[in-house]
Amino acid sequence: MSILGIDLGGTKLASAIFTESGEIKAKEAIPLSSRSGPAVGELIAGQVRKYLSSEKFELKSIGISVPGISHHKTGTVWAPNIPGWNDYPLLHEIKMVADEIPVSIDSDRACSMLGEIWQGKAKGSRDAIFLAVGTGIGAGILIDGHILRGSQDIAGAVGWMALQKPFQQKYLECGCFEYYASGEGIAKLARETLIKNEDYRGRLRNQDPSTITAHTIFQAHKERDEIAVAVIRECIEFWGMATANLISIFNPEKIIFGGGIFGPGEQFIPAIRQEAKKWAQPISMKQVSFEKSTLHGDAAVYGAAFLAIQKIREN
Repeated sequence: MSILGIDLGGTKLASAIFTESGEIKAKEAIPLSSRSGPAVGELIAGQVRKYLSSEKFELKSIGISVPGISHHKTGTVWAPNIPGWNDYPLLHEIKMVADEIPVSIDSDRACSMLGEIWQGKAKGSRDAIFLAVGTGIGAGILIDGHILRGSQDIAGAVGWMALQKPFQQKYLECGCFEYYASGEGIAKLARETLIKNEDYRGRLRNQDPSTITAHTIFQAHKERDEIAVAVIRECIEFWGMATANLISIFNPEKIIFGGGIFGPGEQFIPAIRQEAKKWAQPISMKQVSFEKSTLHGDAAVYGAAFLAIQKIREN
């Protein structure tokens, strides 16, 4: 039996064929480039068509992870990083090409947590949180063995966590936490820090500010560049405060760090724990573990496949 897991991110579409036991049989990633609106939907539909027509695989179920809100009642998706996806009818569009094959859609937050439950660090856990930091920030939350989704499927949108006052208009689009400490946020914070430090003459001063990325900052941090060090220190404070709040509210067994930032950012997890220790409920803080995802950025793809397997089991 073959299961198709698809993960739509802010910059690329990843897909993989899984066996029911979790073995990957085929895998690929396609950049979104300048696609938006229906073009992104057609890209996903095209991947489904391709695997449906393959003689190598007999698809039994399809799971899709999306970067935003998946409305279970309507099958529509809100994805802030995909222009034109304010209420996109993704479930209907994919069902049009999937014939009678079951199709399931969920947020990347929920799917990442499901991936960790199935094949990752949350195996056997009943209370855990997956903190995904990439283009944006979200949290997959497992409580008493169930994924927390909320009344309108929005639970886990922790990028909007309020961690700094006073409120500023620049937080409107993505939230305070995400503005400063996501992949995009690290670059924004670096640009703002450069403006405030006119006397700085390090490597970043000669770079076009528009080309600064999180990767740029991580590289400069290796060289102990003063702006990069200051930016990462501030991000560690934000990550620490956010995880402290999650620990105090949910009392999880573990916090699992994933997403594109916690490839190079893995080295900062001990410092994040130290920061969280200052703020979190002390008894809960003592028993929680901080762990790096071992699914190498594919937690949401795994989770999408597991979502598809759950659909088969339900039926």
